[in-house]
Amino acid sequence: MALRNFKIFRGDKQNGSMQDYRVEVDKGMVVLDVIHRIQAEQAGDLAVRWNCKAGKCGSCSVEINGKPKLACMTRMNEYETNETISVRPIKSFPLIKDLVADVSWNYKQNKKITPFTPDPNKKDNNGNYVMMQEDVDRVQEFRKCIECYLCQNVCHVLRDHEKQDAFVGPRFMIRLASLEMHPIDKEDRISKIKNEHGSGMCNITRCCTDVCPEHIQITDNGIIPLKERVVDRYYDPFMRLFNKLFSSKKK
Repeated sequence: MALRNFKIFRGDKQNGSMQDYRVEVDKGMVVLDVIHRIQAEQAGDLAVRWNCKAGKCGSCSVEINGKPKLACMTRMNEYETNETISVRPIKSFPLIKDLVADVSWNYKQNKKITPFTPDPNKKDNNGNYVMMQEDVDRVQEFRKCIECYLCQNVCHVLRDHEKQDAFVGPRFMIRLASLEMHPIDKEDRISKIKNEHGSGMCNITRCCTDVCPEHIQITDNGIIPLKERVVDRYYDPFMRLFNKLFSSKKK
């Protein structure tokens, strides 16, 4: 057991500041454990969102020493014993209180996405859908998302430029990718991906991929393929001519 120094943001959207705490830390503790100890022993009104404490619910997203992380998956032994650990709420979304941010904007973006629609013409003679394992694996990678919104928090389009009205963010770009790449989905979302969901806003910094706790290749396997499809449809002169002559898809 050792005494460690913490700085935790306390306040709401009107005002707030970093408060100092000195707390005893046991071997094997994660940052969320320490926050709970501070709640129990020093600050009973400290607000923090959490649920599973196993890195699968995505609830405890915060910024630890300036880096977006899950508090339940960040071990105390990652930091030097004399290092002061700062904990702040994620920045890209409105603050509710202390370490809790209002992430409801994300749910609204999710509702805007055209849902999965299976193509009945892709059933076999027995009435079953048959998919290649390669196609299944490609979609399954995106389904690992736990909606921690760390990728949304670190995205400079949302975080620094506050373009929530123009870009859905990396989390929903991979949801769009999972639908567009699904072998039996029949919907065409390319126009909406370009005009409503803001694929052109992303400039491929890969910061979203770097912070993903599920190690999803958000940029390379999700966003870039979607941007390529948009380019093929709207900007490649040969593809534009081909689609005009032969494609039955709506522009």
